[in-house]
Amino acid sequence: MSARRRAIESLYKGICTIFELQKVKDPITHQTSTIEVKVFENQKCKLSYERITSANQTTAPATIAQSTKLFIAPEIVVKSGSKIVVTQQGRTTAFSRSGEPAIFTDHQEVKLELFKEYA
Repeated sequence: MSARRRAIESLYKGICTIFELQKVKDPITHQTSTIEVKVFENQKCKLSYERITSANQTTAPATIAQSTKLFIAPEIVVKSGSKIVVTQQGRTTAFSRSGEPAIFTDHQEVKLELFKEYA
């Protein structure tokens, strides 16, 4: 592991578990159903938050939104539609993956949205 990667990962203060919906065939009934499967557990990570404010020259109030980004090891494959449960700073929150990850040599950045339901 490179010194740069160790430095980046030393900033990781969270732990995440990643789930996917997968089709499973029952060996007895031969019926296929979709179930939630844990694909990665207790992965070190870091959540980063950014506030996005949009204001214009009208009388309407400014809109404030929050962007959430997950920093995690580059070899972890976070598929589209995955559910990611992150515990950081004593809080546990479920997210869904939004957009393609930005993969770098020493980490990847995954944009997240609050999890509502599987698509």
